[in-house]
Amino acid sequence: MKITIDEEMLKKIVKEAIKEVIEEERMESLLKSIPSVSKKEMEDINKMYGRPAEKKEAAYSEEIEI
Repeated sequence: MKITIDEEMLKKIVKEAIKEVIEEERMESLLKSIPSVSKKEMEDINKMYGRPAEKKEAAYSEEIEI
């Protein structure tokens, strides 16, 4: 089976794939740079600020008809 693709389309596909990989690596690096929190620290945070709400409410919502 042979697939034919023009050069511009190939460049676009490769460029998009590279962007996705770079974004994934950036996110992984960011997550690794965030220090972990000990159980004691988490308890102190909960005492100081309270536990997060179980259900989050939308700050703004809008419906549109198409």
